[in-house]
Amino acid sequence: MCRSIKPLRLPDRPATEEEMYEAALQYVRKVSGFRKPSKVNQAAFDAAIAEVAAATRKMLAALPAKGSQA
Repeated sequence: MCRSIKPLRLPDRPATEEEMYEAALQYVRKVSGFRKPSKVNQAAFDAAIAEVAAATRKMLAALPAKGSQA
């Protein structure tokens, strides 16, 4: 998908909010085709980033810690 998105399910620590935001930003950029959206599209772009970051946070919270027995 996008080489800039790094795995966030880490064995030694939880992902930070910044890491989740950056991954969401890269995903939205890739899917939308915008590096920087126009002012008209900025609200939709920002909302999508927030939603993807929230979904990422929820998914990571639901997964067992990497290396643990599930």
